[in-house]
Amino acid sequence: MDLEDKKISGNAKDSWRTTLLLAYQSLGVVYGDLSISPIYVYKSTFADDIHHSETNEEIFGVLSFVFWTLTLVPLFKYVFIVLRADDNGEGGTFALYSSICRHAKVSLLPNRQIADESLSTYKLKQPPESENSSKVKMLLEKHKTLHTALLILVLLGTCMVIGDGLLTPAISVFSAVSGLELSMSKEHHEYAVIPITCFILVCLFALQHYGTHRVGLFFAPIVLLWLLCISGLGLYNIFYWDPHVYKALSPYYMYKFLKKTKKRGWMSLGGILLCITGSEAMFADLGHFSYSAIQIAFTFLVYPALILGYMGQAAYLSKHHQMTHNISYYVSVPESVRWPVLVIAILASVVGSQAIISGTFSIINQSQSLGCFPRVKVVHTSDKKHGQIYIPEINWILMILCIAVTIGFRDTKHMGNASGLAVMAVMLVTTCLMSLVIILCWHKPPILALCFLLFFGSIELLYFSASLVKFREGAWLPLLLALFLVTVMFVWHYATTKKYEYDLQNKVSLEWLLALGPSLGMSRVPGIGLVFTDLTSGIPANFSRFVTNLPAFHCILVFVCVKSVPVPFVPRAERYLMGRVGPASLRSYRCIVRYGYRDVHQDVDSFESELANRIADFIRYDWSRPELTTDPGNEDNGLPSSRSSGEYRLAVIGNSDFSTSRPFESEQSMQQVSVSVGFSTIESVTGIIENDPQLKRRVTFAIDDHNDSDDPKDVQMREELNDLFDAQQSGTAFILGHSHVKATQGSSVFKRLAINFAYNFLRRNCRGPDVVLKVPPASLLEVGMVYVV
Repeated sequence: MDLEDKKISGNAKDSWRTTLLLAYQSLGVVYGDLSISPIYVYKSTFADDIHHSETNEEIFGVLSFVFWTLTLVPLFKYVFIVLRADDNGEGGTFALYSSICRHAKVSLLPNRQIADESLSTYKLKQPPESENSSKVKMLLEKHKTLHTALLILVLLGTCMVIGDGLLTPAISVFSAVSGLELSMSKEHHEYAVIPITCFILVCLFALQHYGTHRVGLFFAPIVLLWLLCISGLGLYNIFYWDPHVYKALSPYYMYKFLKKTKKRGWMSLGGILLCITGSEAMFADLGHFSYSAIQIAFTFLVYPALILGYMGQAAYLSKHHQMTHNISYYVSVPESVRWPVLVIAILASVVGSQAIISGTFSIINQSQSLGCFPRVKVVHTSDKKHGQIYIPEINWILMILCIAVTIGFRDTKHMGNASGLAVMAVMLVTTCLMSLVIILCWHKPPILALCFLLFFGSIELLYFSASLVKFREGAWLPLLLALFLVTVMFVWHYATTKKYEYDLQNKVSLEWLLALGPSLGMSRVPGIGLVFTDLTSGIPANFSRFVTNLPAFHCILVFVCVKSVPVPFVPRAERYLMGRVGPASLRSYRCIVRYGYRDVHQDVDSFESELANRIADFIRYDWSRPELTTDPGNEDNGLPSSRSSGEYRLAVIGNSDFSTSRPFESEQSMQQVSVSVGFSTIESVTGIIENDPQLKRRVTFAIDDHNDSDDPKDVQMREELNDLFDAQQSGTAFILGHSHVKATQGSSVFKRLAINFAYNFLRRNCRGPDVVLKVPPASLLEVGMVYVV
């Protein structure tokens, strides 16, 4: 018993050590933006609407608002509630949306399959559904307009995050550099701050292609040093200037503040809300850390340090009433340490900016994977750390816009108004989605979700309205940017969905493929032909067009569908869904490659070789497994896969070694290895899933490729594997559709504008599918297609 107790104690210590290490590392990634906010909150709040007076009612009222805002929103809402709504450990707007889509049929993603519900990351342990929850679910599922409204809400939140990625670096770096004003004359200061800020921003964006992991080791110490700095200065100012400043934490001071300032006080809330800038990062970056790590870091370090920093500033200002027009963070810093604090502040602002830029890359990549953003080049900057990406086009666009905002606005006031509106819009979207999660995913009473929505929604609406009235003073920028991005994303998603529907209606039957043969002048050429399509069943129209104009296709033909599933990750062992198209003698296969919205897509070399491995594994599995049903039409040719309604069985094929003669193994983790008949799309849900009981445990199919057995099945299996190997040696061709989309005659003006002009303009000016898939130009075959939707 003593040994067991020691072992348990040792594991607990290791667990706590890991959690504390993650909490320390989260400082640099999660809290950089939030921790830098004391630099510009008071300055933005007292910019125009209210002024510091000798009664101290304004400064104490602002401090009270800051304290309760930090307590209610980041601490209560995010740390104790929202962080629990993770999607298999992932957080963010898309995590909430994917959770809702899995619990209710509200997704607008095409090519969904019943087989996707068997993924280990798709299944969720959930309490029994209540009657009221079922009514809300039925209401959402019944009206397709609600599906569209939900998607637009998610896209709006996404666009505001991108807007925040544009505004946060500008305001953070500009505010930090503004500390030079106390050490320089006004004339020199005006000509120094803007160039220095722009130079730092250019350097920041120019270094993005190296990846966060190269400089990430320094992020946590910088933020930790900054938090210790603001809390230490806060304590100094409290004890030196006003030890009784803690009384201002009472909500009574908020009442006194609003009573005195009235409308001007309400308008100044647009500056106060900047104290919670970066709170959304706690949820968005949940996948990189853990719930307990983020909770510990914020509750025991970040939150107390921020409160002490704001209290210290208020204590200093309460004794210095002459600084009516110069309320800056740096005036409360003793002159002897002002330069070191300035350097640390600039470094901390760069760290905070880096975190939001990385988050912008991540959310654009998620939008692209779900078909809601034009194709862009995604570069993975780290082979070891998942999710660290760099998008060149977005990086340079953000840099140009950041510099334009800095030069155009030139002050914290306008930047703060713009940033505050973007932050509040994201939080409102999270509150709305979270209320649906409470009902649909947690199966709590709707009244509880309504209370959550009304309580936090009313707080955020109050701040949002205060930002909205500053429309002409900077708040127009995130609204204009969001309107543009939502239009782009929705048009792209709408046209992509219409293209899929066209493919679905014009797909070719399996009988047409089976009828192709030498009698029609059709020949087979050496090599593997990968036909990329969005369809999960049937033969795509672009392939029929290809063989009509060029009567030949490859010896090994694979119809590949790369699709996204509403889960963050798809385990490698469950990624490939394989099946036959036609009899074994046709050497034609279907491969559905499933990715989650945070998955890293493989490059073409690894994908090509792994696909060949998976086909070989499927051939071994298909010829060796016990036949579940028999297709009378194929008994004579020894076909292992039976057929139903023109579609052959699909099986999840995991990892095994094709290049050796070792047997195919199904590990315990591959619980979803299953056989399915006629998987359907959402338009025709007639599929059924059969789970082979023999595949629920670890099984081994001992097939030796070099076996001289006279069993006809073994002979045919070896022939098929040899054909696959010979075709792989001959090379691989990638057959992709080159599409032009136009609206049908008689369509509405909006549809013609969206399809004929907006979508085709985006398609011509974004990355092509061959670039995204990294297809070598020498191996590319493009088939022209005109889509009339």
